[in-house]
Amino acid sequence: MTDSKPDGSEAKAPRASCPWMQRGILAAMSALVIAVYAYTAHSGVPVSGSLSAADSYYNLLVQGFRDGQLSLKKEVPPGLAQLADPYDPTANALYRFAPYGLHDMSYYKGRLYMYFGVTPALILLWPYVALTGQFLSYGQVGVTFCAIGFVASAYLLYSLWRRYFAQVSVWVVAAATLALGLVTGVPVMLARCDVYEVSISCAYALTMLALAAIWNALHESRRRSGWLAAGSLAYGLAVGARPNLLFGAVILLVPVAQAWREQRKFWTALLAAVVPIALIGCGLMLYNALRFDSPFEFGLRYQLAGDRQSTRQFFSLRYLWFNFRMYFLELASWSTRFPFVREVQTVAGGTNGLVNWARVPPMPAGYAGCGGTFGVLTNIPLVWLALAAPLGWRGRSAEGRSSLGKFLVAAAMLFGLGALTLCPLIFAEGRYEVDFLPALVLLAAIGILGLERALAPTSESGQADRPLWRWGARGCWSLLLVFSLAFNLLASVARCADSDFNLASATDRLGNLQGAIEQYQRALRLKPDFATAQNNLASDLLRMGKVREAMAHYRQALQIEPRYADAHYNLAVVLNSSGRTPEAIEQYEQVLRINPDHAEAHNNLGAALAQLGRVQEAMEHWEQALRINPDYAEAHYNLGLTLEKLGRMQEAIRYYEQALRINPDFTQAQHALARARAVQ
Repeated sequence: MTDSKPDGSEAKAPRASCPWMQRGILAAMSALVIAVYAYTAHSGVPVSGSLSAADSYYNLLVQGFRDGQLSLKKEVPPGLAQLADPYDPTANALYRFAPYGLHDMSYYKGRLYMYFGVTPALILLWPYVALTGQFLSYGQVGVTFCAIGFVASAYLLYSLWRRYFAQVSVWVVAAATLALGLVTGVPVMLARCDVYEVSISCAYALTMLALAAIWNALHESRRRSGWLAAGSLAYGLAVGARPNLLFGAVILLVPVAQAWREQRKFWTALLAAVVPIALIGCGLMLYNALRFDSPFEFGLRYQLAGDRQSTRQFFSLRYLWFNFRMYFLELASWSTRFPFVREVQTVAGGTNGLVNWARVPPMPAGYAGCGGTFGVLTNIPLVWLALAAPLGWRGRSAEGRSSLGKFLVAAAMLFGLGALTLCPLIFAEGRYEVDFLPALVLLAAIGILGLERALAPTSESGQADRPLWRWGARGCWSLLLVFSLAFNLLASVARCADSDFNLASATDRLGNLQGAIEQYQRALRLKPDFATAQNNLASDLLRMGKVREAMAHYRQALQIEPRYADAHYNLAVVLNSSGRTPEAIEQYEQVLRINPDHAEAHNNLGAALAQLGRVQEAMEHWEQALRINPDYAEAHYNLGLTLEKLGRMQEAIRYYEQALRINPDFTQAQHALARARAVQ
């Protein structure tokens, strides 16, 4: 059996183009997919705030390896080492973000490690540094791995087509190739490629390579053991990137089962399937034991995170239904503004700021939260065509049914076990869907080929032509493909805008005002209804003295989100400084309607009212500001200043003194206190 030999039950069909033209069409489609990857990919901003690729976690790990250590090449802050409990989220909060940037690192015995899989560093980042002396960015790493994973899946589709679906049009195969690249959640993941996405994209590449090796092992009996060893090596490395994929390794036994059935070198095939992945497993256990004194500890319990990891119950059946809903059923939120797919902000586990494409139902007890999730059955409806995959072996010879069926079983197991492992997990992430979605989309692509074959006049000997059925079916799957493509691409545009915003914020913190403005503008070109970007852009323009432009962007933010309290507040400050006090008062009042406990708005509103002579109202707002925040030095000062003007010196002095107790360097309060005491 060889891969180039088509199934004997296939009737030959006339081809619309030459083989070289067919390959050219599919190569062009593949190049288009990879170009989309390259255009979409954005590196995540390191939590340290640095924009240098050398400071990213994986490259710090590579630098550690080059120095002969298993820990990252990063100094442990003395303050963290001195903490009585460094894993207390409240105590370590100072060190998790800029300028230290230790969030999600593992801290053990005075050293910093990564609990993320080591494979990307071993097979790409370290060799690249060794060869070039340069560091790859996460975006470059993500594109590289995802391109490899896509090419492997496109190879599988091409091989399936040539062997089992020869009568299907090359244009149908081209459409299915597009699906393999762009409806798998990969473009959305690449749009914000951080340390998490690096390990996931690496595992995606390696699992697809393993599946390709299994295909060849099923169809090339003479070289089965070699292909099985290659597949076992690839899958073992995938587990090194994403340990949750371990259970999917059972797919390596599918060609072994075929060897047993054929009574051909069963033990050789079994050893080829088991030995490489077992050796990698032993290597991983040794790696863990050298780092954390336990072969089964990847560092998760020692993670510096927003929650204490050592006491969490990471897997529970009570999370199963909720995660299944988020991964498979929940429909994304849509809007009338480009890019139309809308992220919904949620609150989970006491942490604000998690966003999903779908609204989040009530969470089970103890659940940590979810982010970036969407239901694949509702938002990528093309995957329903995986149910049509069994049509592929209809009317075939026993040999053809056996080999094709076994491959479909392997792909289905890769999908099912990947999804089943994630559903009982304590949290859900949209990027995790890349662990199982590519295999499901491959099954859907096979379903398209099976449907086309079943309705083609040459799919079975003597079958009559049914053009209405064929074109009706083609129209249906084409609509499913278009919707699935649109969701992935529009969601990736929204996520690209988020990445540009994050880069702008980091650039802003580094003092590059003009660079930040350009990044905010880029984000807004992708996502014009990005209210936070409009607000931040306005603030930077204001710092550059461009008052009119700043006010326009504040107003634009409020048109998008009328209840955006920060934009109302910032606009009020600009209006007040521009002498438009009545308009400023309206904006401050709007802030307080949205957030009655906004102490700064109460204070500034009091100052604006005082400018108009409405002293009693002003004092009421300053008093309210102090009820909200008793340590608000400026409100104490403003009350003291007003009481001084009213001749109530003793009260004024008390407020000035309180302001100075809170802020001894408050120069205006110092002068006012001296003046009040002199008058007294």
